[in-house]
Amino acid sequence: MTTTAAPTAEEPQLEHILVVDDDPGIRDVVSEFLSRHGFAVDTAADGREMERVLARRRPDLVVLDLMLPGEDGLSICRRLARPDGPAVIMLSAMGEETDRIIGLELGADDYLPKPCNPRELLARVRAVLRRRREPRTADEPLGAACEFAGWRLDLVRHELRSPSGVVVNLSSGEFSLLRAFVEHPQRVLTRDQLLEYARGPQSDAFDRAIDVQISRLRRKLEDGGGAVELIRTVRSEGYIFTPRVSRTS
Repeated sequence: MTTTAAPTAEEPQLEHILVVDDDPGIRDVVSEFLSRHGFAVDTAADGREMERVLARRRPDLVVLDLMLPGEDGLSICRRLARPDGPAVIMLSAMGEETDRIIGLELGADDYLPKPCNPRELLARVRAVLRRRREPRTADEPLGAACEFAGWRLDLVRHELRSPSGVVVNLSSGEFSLLRAFVEHPQRVLTRDQLLEYARGPQSDAFDRAIDVQISRLRRKLEDGGGAVELIRTVRSEGYIFTPRVSRTS
């Protein structure tokens, strides 16, 4: 396990990446490349070493291998995917679409097959972190939130509350997708539009990823007590967010 020193008060705060992979060669290549491009990087060979890093320092993003000794990457991803948790980019030597879908269903923000080009990984890391720190627009007041059908989505705290007041955990990808819906309600949105609104115009995510995340988001809205179909499929066109949305402070 390698660790970077914490910045002093005089040093700029670098974004922190944790690379979890049991292959020391991959850990060294990825950590060295990300460090050269302005990130503070720690590495871990498995879930236990990862927990020791997490106990000392909260990373902004975890690059997580799917196949690990002991606890596997999917199980770890499930634990990390919470509103206050780090972003997760999963790596897998298998690279099958099924593996991608499972990773996304468990809350991963992105997925890359191994071996991956370090430059592509860097681009994905930057894109995911950019979505995480997306600034508020000028007309969005501090503490802005959206309300719909009894639900409340806090756009600053990234928190969703059900009509009964229960906090519903969303991955960062699910939050970005729901935000895209509430900002464009009662209109049909194609998969390409949803990808652009939720992930930015440079996203190269595939359509199936949107379908998977919409399925997960629907289940959470239904489990939260939603009696009305909030996200409706429009055959051959896309999806529509059906309720009226109001902005509150």
